[in-house]
Amino acid sequence: MPTDAAPSNLPPVLRPDAPPVRALDDLAARFAEEVRGETAGRKVSGVTLATADLRPGEVFVAIRGANRHGADFAAAAAEKGAVAIVTDAAGADIAAEAGIPIIVVGDPRGVLGELSAWVYGTGPGDDLPLLFGTTGTNGKTSVSHLLEGILTQIGVTAGLSSTAERHIAGQVIVSRLTTPEASEMHALLALMRERGVEAVAVEVSAQALSRRRVDGILFDVAGFTNLTHDHLDDYADMQEYFEAKLPLFRPDRAKRAVISLDSASGTEVVARCEVPYVTVGAPAIAADPVAAAAADWTVEIVAERQTGTEFTLASSVDGRSLTTIVPVIGRHMAANAGLAIVMMLEAGYAWDDIASALARDGAIEAYLPGRTERVSGDHGPAVYVDFGHSPDAFEKTLGAVRRVTPGKVVMLFGADGDRDATKRHDMGRTGVEGSDILVITDHHPRFEDPDSIRATLIEGARLARPDAEIHEYSPPERAIIEAVALVGEGDAILWAGPGHQDYRDIRGVRTPYSARELSRRALREAGWPVPEPHWPVPYPDDETPASDPLRPVYPE
Repeated sequence: MPTDAAPSNLPPVLRPDAPPVRALDDLAARFAEEVRGETAGRKVSGVTLATADLRPGEVFVAIRGANRHGADFAAAAAEKGAVAIVTDAAGADIAAEAGIPIIVVGDPRGVLGELSAWVYGTGPGDDLPLLFGTTGTNGKTSVSHLLEGILTQIGVTAGLSSTAERHIAGQVIVSRLTTPEASEMHALLALMRERGVEAVAVEVSAQALSRRRVDGILFDVAGFTNLTHDHLDDYADMQEYFEAKLPLFRPDRAKRAVISLDSASGTEVVARCEVPYVTVGAPAIAADPVAAAAADWTVEIVAERQTGTEFTLASSVDGRSLTTIVPVIGRHMAANAGLAIVMMLEAGYAWDDIASALARDGAIEAYLPGRTERVSGDHGPAVYVDFGHSPDAFEKTLGAVRRVTPGKVVMLFGADGDRDATKRHDMGRTGVEGSDILVITDHHPRFEDPDSIRATLIEGARLARPDAEIHEYSPPERAIIEAVALVGEGDAILWAGPGHQDYRDIRGVRTPYSARELSRRALREAGWPVPEPHWPVPYPDDETPASDPLRPVYPE
């Protein structure tokens, strides 16, 4: 829902420095069902849903929200320099006194993608970078970052839009949403084109497709990772969730597709896919190893180490193969890397260029923020921070940690409040079954009671293993300190859920928080060495103020 204010700690909305300029008359002729006010002589240079991000010369698209209509902010939009309001008939009545032209459309959200593509020149047929779109329950972010990494290795100027970050030819910006709103997405693509980006990897969530955030975009290659239990707060059941992802595999959304057969849904995506496709499978992790082994491309695990996973990608069609290393642990990460390489091949990049670059560098060179990210040093317990927050993600990542850990494995996690509660018992079950010690804490409680969330997780764990060693600590600042006290040399902690995020949502407030930085501090305080971080820290340790939001906090 658009508002007239936005939290100051939200990342900025990105736009091209020199956007195309369109005539409002032309916009009205193309999209309007009715025009109220004089449009002649007015120019349009952008599109926005929020007055907080509005720049002079843009159109403000006012959409009805759950509690208010965006048209309530029409006057504020006019004051900030909006050239026109685009809204429905009800919104037009509300915005009547704003003093600027009103373009009336039947469905403002439905037209937002096409409108944005027209304004920014980023629709099908326009001059754009190659576009990769990846969907699935787990692995979308990893595939997107791996695509960017390999593209860069072969000399391509790459861009990225993922849950974690937006990258524009090397510039890094923290993300707001997994997939931005359509207006932001098209502005981002226009900026990338302006900066000389040649190929863009985009993470496409089911919600992005349902809520029309990628309308007006035609991907050169769409990728499917898997489908597992998640997001049943947004969808009635798993079938509805699956159906939400299928539009990415239609000719109006993508030219070609690469489909993983590692989950049972992969075969159904193949059956429902409406564009040319190839398949990829990793029998070592697949729900149906026989089906995965029959894929056009297969991923075979060669070796698993704490520094990465070695694998071979081979074609069943022509016998081509390459062996390389993905720089994170986990067979599922090798599968993600295989999917990324095949997507590049389907986009037209040369096999020899990819194979020679990976051989030259000895591995895929990619940083995957908060994806089984090791934040500990070479000595002492290994601590991994991961964004996975579904039972399937827990199972795969715990298995990966177990296979490279000689000692015991501690699992630390919480669950999202006001989100899919049906998976909490399974989260507790997979967490306790894959670890030696379970530590339950808080994640994003939002407006839900965190005590109740923890109780449900523990209940699921106890049902699976009544005799398991289970600890409960709140808040997570304390939980990581207690978890580190449970481990020593050769042991490991997997802290699942927060990953790259730098905040916790507590009653609607984004509270500063970094699981990566809290883990480093807990290790250091326990006497273990820690490496320099890949991520920016709030301030040097010797300058930590008394009001440090990352300090350990204990309940009274």
